[in-house]
Amino acid sequence: MNKSSRLSALGFGLGLRTDHYDAILEGRPAVDWFEIISENYMVGGGKPLQYLDRIAARYPIVMHGVSLSIGSTDPIDRGYLFELKGLAARVQPAWISDHLCWTGISSRNLHDLMPLPYTEEALRHVAARVRQVQDFLGRRILLENVSSYVSFTHSTIPEWEFLRELTQAADCLLLLDVNNIHVNSCNHGFDPQAYLDAIPGDRVQQIHLAGHTRNNGLLIDTHDQPVPEPVWSLYREAVRRFGPVSTMIERDDNIPPLAELVAELNRARRIAAEAQNAVAA
Repeated sequence: MNKSSRLSALGFGLGLRTDHYDAILEGRPAVDWFEIISENYMVGGGKPLQYLDRIAARYPIVMHGVSLSIGSTDPIDRGYLFELKGLAARVQPAWISDHLCWTGISSRNLHDLMPLPYTEEALRHVAARVRQVQDFLGRRILLENVSSYVSFTHSTIPEWEFLRELTQAADCLLLLDVNNIHVNSCNHGFDPQAYLDAIPGDRVQQIHLAGHTRNNGLLIDTHDQPVPEPVWSLYREAVRRFGPVSTMIERDDNIPPLAELVAELNRARRIAAEAQNAVAA
């Protein structure tokens, strides 16, 4: 696979949720694209696929997985990759993403996004697995930085440097979750601006925005609240740093009416435009 710059930007999108299927088809909201959770549609049939086909006929779709387990020591699940590739053939997504994490061991899925130790050994291990997945899919993938609530004492590389080195070693792209950067900066005590400054802009294909909650002194990435002000501020800095990047809002619980999310997405549009105008000026 040849190294090249990031793909064309899609604009401003939302996560596709079952609560909004009918509102999307009936109202044609001002959303540029939708992101699907891949595993929700890796099925043999049923209404979700029927809705997806209809929505994909009207809007660009990107696929976002939660079970690739790219950081695991288990062999990569070939059956999972076949299903993922089959869904991609059906949907024709603009791109496919998953998380920089591991999700299980001994073929058991823990249904959680577990953090990695940031070491040279882990970097080589993950890079080789990313190349294997990309060769199978015939395309580059995006990897997302995850929220974390523990750290490994034997980590030797800052998270942002690990991401930067991984994109080069595996020739992959990044799904930069700005909320997760904020969450981790508070939980682990680093400067989020230093994180942004270390990320190669030509690898940032997509940005996630989301909300979080506080529990026992930790910020928890719950995706059940509106985007808070510190995340909006960090997003403004990200746009100044990386330029126009496809941006979406994640909401996985306490899901409001579609119109409320579209209004929140419009704030992202305004912030992005203001940040780009400030850079131009």
